[in-house]
Amino acid sequence: MKFFIASDHAGFELKESLIPFLEKMGHEVINLGPANNNRVDYPDFANLLCQEVLATPQSLGILICGSGIGMSIAANRHRGIRAALCNEPYGATMARAHNDANVLCLGARVVGLGMAECILQSFIKGEFEGGRHTQRVEKLQ
Repeated sequence: MKFFIASDHAGFELKESLIPFLEKMGHEVINLGPANNNRVDYPDFANLLCQEVLATPQSLGILICGSGIGMSIAANRHRGIRAALCNEPYGATMARAHNDANVLCLGARVVGLGMAECILQSFIKGEFEGGRHTQRVEKLQ
């Protein structure tokens, strides 16, 4: 699977830790930045990632900021993006199964590396169930 990943300065360290985790699982990871933990504006990186996910069929995105809230708000402004802020694995599974989420948002100041890895694994394993959920997801467009 192809992942695009980006963060702001608060999410930089978690982003850098999740990249090798994903690569070890055999996924392709495109790091969209930032390159260090100097202060940046999260909407810039959310917008960049969303453009890449929308332009690359079957790809998924991961956005990380301090709380995850700013990234999720910025990402969900894009038509076709269904970004889910998840702080535990069940929410990540349901985001994929019921909402066909294509972007996972994480709060680096909310979850540690171990929990972030569990959330990410659940997000990856989750599959859209379709059925009654299809009509609901279509209404988001």
